[in-house]
Amino acid sequence: MLQIATITDITTTENAIIQNALNILESRIQLPTDYLTSPSDTRRFLRLKLAEREHEVFAVLFLDSKHGVIRYEEMFTGTIDGASVYPREVVKAALRNNAAAVIFAHNHPSGVTAPSESDKRITERLKDALSVLDIRVLDHLIVGSDISSFAEQGLL
Repeated sequence: MLQIATITDITTTENAIIQNALNILESRIQLPTDYLTSPSDTRRFLRLKLAEREHEVFAVLFLDSKHGVIRYEEMFTGTIDGASVYPREVVKAALRNNAAAVIFAHNHPSGVTAPSESDKRITERLKDALSVLDIRVLDHLIVGSDISSFAEQGLL
């Protein structure tokens, strides 16, 4: 007897494949590594982590002095159009992870990746707070239908 796959079966299979890919990527960045060595690697990783989220999520990639990934951490979750980000908590996490540099990332569930004025303000506040401790902010990426980079736009 021939069985026909339903849309639910296909979606479940696709979700399992995506989760497996995420598990593989995460296993490669458990310890400081040079795995995410290019902007395209970083973009692919963050797109997998954040693009499909229904609410805004603010995450940080904590990096060592050679820009190897120490840890990826989703620090704040918000609503469909915003998330509260607390510089004090980001600084504490950077120190806890002994980070020399960071890359910020958050998603825009709307798909529009243009940085808002609020995005620009919080990035500047975070950059100022971390610079006192000699922790460099390498970029802030906004994930949506594409990915927008503060560094590429000259906003850092």
